Amino acid sequence: MPAPHRDPAGGFSDDFDGPALDRDVWVPHYLPQWSSRAATAASHEVRDSCLRLYLPEDAPLWCPDDHPPLRVSGIQSGVFSGPIGSTVGQQPVRPGAVVREEQPAHWGWTPRYGVLEMRARATVTPRSMVAWWLVGLEDVPERCGELCVMEVFGDAVDPVEGAAVGAGTHPFRDPRLAEDFAAPRPGIDVSEWHTYAVDWRPDGAVFSVDGVPLRRVAVTPDYPLQTMLAVFDFPEKAVPGEPYVVPELVVDRIGGGPAVSSG
Repeated sequence: MPAPHRDPAGGFSDDFDGPALDRDVWVPHYLPQWSSRAATAASHEVRDSCLRLYLPEDAPLWCPDDHPPLRVSGIQSGVFSGPIGSTVGQQPVRPGAVVREEQPAHWGWTPRYGVLEMRARATVTPRSMVAWWLVGLEDVPERCGELCVMEVFGDAVDPVEGAAVGAGTHPFRDPRLAEDFAAPRPGIDVSEWHTYAVDWRPDGAVFSVDGVPLRRVAVTPDYPLQTMLAVFDFPEKAVPGEPYVVPELVVDRIGGGPAVSSG
């Protein structure tokens, strides 16, 4: 297996100052092994020193034969799959899903522990969501756990109390992990700039927003994880007659470095 391209031991930061995504790090597709790269290309632009992921109204459905109606614009910092027809691949679209397009193994930014953070703002509607999560490469099936740093559903945004920000772990098929996920309300407006972060260590993780702890988990993945950034639209939540508002996730910077010793 190739070594990680960049990890927190040496630090990593992307502030999107270039004219396009750094393809040594990012794959501008969302789980293409279950579909194809052509059908999963991210709607995105890099300008004004920011990455903008968005979903235009005519964006196609993602994996329409295998998933309820869903549209996605996402990028990821790694990808791995088995050959066509195998069940080897990250985050299967459904149980028993088979690879439709084999992906060349790519390890971009794949940290194992560290303080990871993203400065971002978002536009969400009652039919959309945005998220940043980290998942195992699944080069070994059990290395599939997830650390979700931020997940915001538009229908969970309260005009007074602000957005519910989901954070925590999902075990999937990792026997070490337990489901430990919740969505507190830190009292923020996600349309404004905020810094979402996780201090990920062997003995647990602390999730925070703007430096204020949001929640803690006791057990974390103990293997490298790739980053996933995505905007989602759920067409079945559309209200007839309501105009379509383009959801977006605008990232000013993302990266991480080694955890600071607390001893």
